[in-house]
Amino acid sequence: MGGPDRPGHDDHNERREMLTMIVKRLAMAIPSLIGVVVVTFLLTRALPGDPAVYFAGPAATPQAIQQVRVNLGLDKPLIEQFGRYVVDLAHGNLGTSLTTGQPVATELRNRLPASAELTLLGLIVSIVIAVPLGIVAATKPNSLIDQACRVISTAGVSLPVFFTGLILVYVFYYLLGWAPAPLGRLDVFYTEPPHVTGFYLIDSLIAGDPGTFMASLKQLILPALTLAIFSLAPITRMTRASMLAVLSSDFVRTARASGLSAYTVIITYAFRNAMLPVITTLGMVFSFLLGANVLVEKVFAWPGIGSYAVEALLASDFAPVQGFVLTMAVMYVMLNLLIDILYGLIDPRVRLEA
Repeated sequence: MGGPDRPGHDDHNERREMLTMIVKRLAMAIPSLIGVVVVTFLLTRALPGDPAVYFAGPAATPQAIQQVRVNLGLDKPLIEQFGRYVVDLAHGNLGTSLTTGQPVATELRNRLPASAELTLLGLIVSIVIAVPLGIVAATKPNSLIDQACRVISTAGVSLPVFFTGLILVYVFYYLLGWAPAPLGRLDVFYTEPPHVTGFYLIDSLIAGDPGTFMASLKQLILPALTLAIFSLAPITRMTRASMLAVLSSDFVRTARASGLSAYTVIITYAFRNAMLPVITTLGMVFSFLLGANVLVEKVFAWPGIGSYAVEALLASDFAPVQGFVLTMAVMYVMLNLLIDILYGLIDPRVRLEA
């Protein structure tokens, strides 16, 4: 009697377990975000440099500097400054940049798509290269491909990301002339596509503008390749190590003994069971890429949130730096939540443990 209702009942339980896991993860993230707010506020005040001196100018008198400090609210006690900052955050106000005169939330919202497009493309390129390379290296240990995998992993770890970017610019732009000038998201002869997602590649396709699409893709290739080289090593090594562990397991030997094709055994059975460590590594790599973006954006004059934060930091402009760190923290929380959801979809035991 109850047989036909069982699948629907199981689906309901799975959805409830997933929702419970998501709520728990979000609740656990709240103390972390509070800690980020407190630490970021204190660190920006501890940095050398006085915003009042910077914005008053080199020829300003002590009285003029003090007046600027009063106008900025920097003369108030630290606890009062923090209280005002928290109240502003509660109202969704990240403050106003002193260098640009624009609200920090607006600046971050306008610049975030540039950073996200670059980071995602770099990660996609890295996955397309690293995962197949790691799988092949695991299926053919000590072969030429396996040796190449080790060399690539070592090189990716050894080269600083900014150095890789400068080398790529020197070779492909200066020497060969294949790449456009590293001066932002678009060549000066093209205009931005109509804003839909903020991703130039997607927006230009939506607008039916292949010229802008190719121009934005050309500008993206070198910085995305820089990030991809940086992230190749951990993804390749983890894919190879995870596949080696799974390929030596009993169920893989049983599948091979059953006469299944090599493709079915490796992809359907082995890789699916090796995915969890790889997904964990992808999450970590994405976090690293968000940090590496700061250097890559400076090398390629990319108008993202990383370069925005660096410029604000040099000017002792507190609000953009605080907004940048808080944005990164929220993105890390959402990324970890996404990884947990993927875990639950791949392995239902994760939902039960949560």
